[in-house]
Amino acid sequence: MVRSHTLGSRMFDGSLIFFMILISVLSIAPLLHTMALSFSEPVKASSGNVGLWPQGLHFGAYGKVFEDKQFFVSLWVSIQRVVVSTALALVVTLMMAYPLSRESREFKGRNVFMWIFLFVMMFNGGLIPNYLAIKSLNLLDQFWVLILPGLANVFNAILVMNFLRNLPKELDECSNIDGAGPWRKLFWIYTPLCLPVLATITLFNIVGTWNEYFSAMIYISSKELLPLQTYLQQMVVQIDPTRMDAATMGRIADYQGVTLESAKIIVSIIPIIAVYPFMQKYFISGITLGSVKE
Repeated sequence: MVRSHTLGSRMFDGSLIFFMILISVLSIAPLLHTMALSFSEPVKASSGNVGLWPQGLHFGAYGKVFEDKQFFVSLWVSIQRVVVSTALALVVTLMMAYPLSRESREFKGRNVFMWIFLFVMMFNGGLIPNYLAIKSLNLLDQFWVLILPGLANVFNAILVMNFLRNLPKELDECSNIDGAGPWRKLFWIYTPLCLPVLATITLFNIVGTWNEYFSAMIYISSKELLPLQTYLQQMVVQIDPTRMDAATMGRIADYQGVTLESAKIIVSIIPIIAVYPFMQKYFISGITLGSVKE
């Protein structure tokens, strides 16, 4: 590799490194602050003087997390949602990507469907039409309303489609000679070869579904179906000083709110942190392999 050592190149490299360090610090600082709050003494945390390091090491908030039954009810809902949504989304994505990866002579309506998918990826009906559609389908306050609207992800389908199109053409010809039909080719031949890109979109689905909280705010009214992130969002909003009511002020007054809610937030991200190292190795390779065209 020939590396340029011109002044402009060095300035560009320096600016790039500074920018990446800045983005990294801005990304990790809120997490460190929340962790410091969760380990601080309640009085010092409520005083607003905690930065990135705990003030007076205190573990009481984590003990109180295990006394909150609703926290574990919402945690179980989130786990079920992630597992079911990820499994179904993989099947739906493969079913969308495989026909779109075929040539136009094999799938006559390929370009029409491709334009339709690109159009709905950039434009949507908006919140009110979506709500009316969900209501007409009798999905309000149902578990499946947390699953079905997000199953067909066009971005993930395009990623898998590009990966499939970069596989050797001879593979398809050999499959035809062996008498394999489209279903057998998709699930027995192409799916095992797509593991890197499938691992990548699995990670996308897990992180996206785990962190998603807005749909439950709109469609769910039962506490038994409230995902964890929606439950945490409601608690964080309730302790916002600009939105305090009498009950919340009472909670703040006993100096328990900040450390307890911070501890719940830290506990809620542990599953994602535990899953990420096992799938990170597929993350970059899955995207780059699907983006190269011959």
